Amino acid sequence: MNLKSKFSISVILVVLLISSVYIFNFVTNKQDAFPVAKTSKYTVEVFKTPTCGCCNGYVSFLEGEQFKVKKTNMTSLDLIKKKHNIPGEMQSCHTSVVGKYFIEGHVPIEAINKLLKDQPDIDGIALPGMPIGTPGMPGNKEAPYVIYQLIDGEYSVFMTI
Repeated sequence: MNLKSKFSISVILVVLLISSVYIFNFVTNKQDAFPVAKTSKYTVEVFKTPTCGCCNGYVSFLEGEQFKVKKTNMTSLDLIKKKHNIPGEMQSCHTSVVGKYFIEGHVPIEAINKLLKDQPDIDGIALPGMPIGTPGMPGNKEAPYVIYQLIDGEYSVFMTI
């Protein structure tokens, strides 16, 4: 074999190795997004106002992910947000409760599954505001979604999607 052939084979092997690692990471991360909700018997209670269209969209999203959903309509969500100690800058248009956790806003399934699978010692998770492209919100994703974890009203990053 000449030097050029050895170099070509080395380049191909390196590309294959890098591709394999990338594909393994991608497949592994995607698999983590599915198991909890698709096989769960969790009931999610969604506290929302009766006329909010995006809240109804989020309920439909949860039902599509095989959660049993209890809808609780309220004229004001101040009491539920106060009960869970959710600061103003972390709030959205609806608050959900599943097990011992709250889920504030239009949180994607990857974060919900991570929460339910890992069972961290936190009060809940939040995706503040109403970002475009999140479950229940129309449009295409424009930026990464930063989901926060909350403990006693204090927050830090839980994950970025």
